[in-house]
Amino acid sequence: MSDILGQQFIDGQRSALGDETLQSLDASTGRPLPYVFHQATEQEVELAVAAATRAFAPFRHLSPQRRAEFLEAIAEEMDDLGDDFIALVCQETALPEGRIRAERGRTTGQLRLFAQVLRRGDFLGARIDRALPQRTPLPRPDLRQYRIGVGPVAVFGASNFPLAFSTAGGDTASALAAGCPVVFKAHSGHMATADRVASAIVRAAQRTAMPNGVFNMIYGGGVGQALVKAEGIKAVGFTGSLKGGRALADLAAARPQPIPVFAEMSSINPVILLPEALQNRGRQIAEELTASVNLGCGQFCTSPGLIIGVRSPQFTEFLDAFAKNMGQQPAQTMLNAGALSSYRRGLEHIAGHGLVAHLAGQAQGESSAQPQLFRADVQLLLDGDPLLQEEIFGPATVVVEVADDVQLHAALHSLHGQLTATLIAEPADLRRFHALLPLLEDKVGRLLLNGYPTSVEVNDAMVHGGPYPATSDARGTSVGTLAIDRFLRPVCYQNYPDQYLPPALQDSNPLGLDRLVDGQWSRAALS
Repeated sequence: MSDILGQQFIDGQRSALGDETLQSLDASTGRPLPYVFHQATEQEVELAVAAATRAFAPFRHLSPQRRAEFLEAIAEEMDDLGDDFIALVCQETALPEGRIRAERGRTTGQLRLFAQVLRRGDFLGARIDRALPQRTPLPRPDLRQYRIGVGPVAVFGASNFPLAFSTAGGDTASALAAGCPVVFKAHSGHMATADRVASAIVRAAQRTAMPNGVFNMIYGGGVGQALVKAEGIKAVGFTGSLKGGRALADLAAARPQPIPVFAEMSSINPVILLPEALQNRGRQIAEELTASVNLGCGQFCTSPGLIIGVRSPQFTEFLDAFAKNMGQQPAQTMLNAGALSSYRRGLEHIAGHGLVAHLAGQAQGESSAQPQLFRADVQLLLDGDPLLQEEIFGPATVVVEVADDVQLHAALHSLHGQLTATLIAEPADLRRFHALLPLLEDKVGRLLLNGYPTSVEVNDAMVHGGPYPATSDARGTSVGTLAIDRFLRPVCYQNYPDQYLPPALQDSNPLGLDRLVDGQWSRAALS
């Protein structure tokens, strides 16, 4: 079978200006797949950004209904991708078919969810303070505020979610919903997958008569810097390593016109095991934690990388069961050779520390990832040693035992920002440790009780973010409908005649919005 040559997606067309090529690989074998992609040139980065910039004004002025139809059309096109597409994604990522089908459902589901947000209209944030000409000592002008898209957004595909955090994933969906054209940087680990999804997006754009340039995609290494520095880009969405996210954030901050970077980067997602829970169901917790740590070969940004328990006979029994379970887990294939290499380095780094003991796991070889369990001295946390704060991306976790309630508070206080923190607790535990909640609230974006963080629901209430280094900006989320807020900015109209106002602010309320009018929520037309 001859190689299939892939090209950039720019302004609704394909482009291949450079000679350098990139090879798609089978994640399980490392062998080349018959898909070769042209590395983007700097000129093509400029062309993609220029296309998105031209598309911005006509796209953002479309009605929310029209943009909703576009998102739904993308979902339909993705749903229509056949079994050959599923097989391709599995080849490029070594993820099982069931996981890929579920992830496609999540991806199309969040596209449809953002379509609902657009039809609902609350994302516009309409606020109206009508004029008070008789107010003394000074009259009040008529002031009306709503929110618009910030401009073209650069989105970087994630390695661990080839669909839900990639080409048509949450960053792309929320940016398009906000009225922002997208320039997408395909991840090198699943370029053929990205190509198929990008084709679906372009077909959906053509079906719904979207402006050319509303979605663009480029391939290759070394193009991210040029993309973030491009003048037309107004915000960045990124999911990946702390090193990569921080580099993009620093680049964006150093621009002549700085722009926001919404980067999800690093989290160890502590799980705190409280005494009554261990007394009542310690072995069950050991089984559940083992499953969570090994789910998807530990390649989730919410994988539990730190387990903390209070010293007791019950904790000792739990740890024995947990170590036994972890030692029985099979090796798994990781997403790509780079992920396995990073995992191996992480294991070597932590295993070499004198205050860390290896409790379970076969020796890590050169192929599949072996699950690993370590036990670390709590002093590492109390002294602020960075070792336990560093994410090991893979099926490994670290257990820490604290002496008492006071030491537990001190250990949690030392933690950096996280995506999640979990309490495994009974009602008596919650009463005894109630002071943990405000402490953890300052540390994380999502607090779980008697669940496991590797399950992330996509809905209105979800927060998938947290203080640095979990993300570069704790005010946002990359999962759930609040993600649209990252790519919106407020605009205020003062003393404009009704016919010149955007529909969201007109007296007749043609969009049927709930609006904050003179300090009161109202859907009524204004007299």
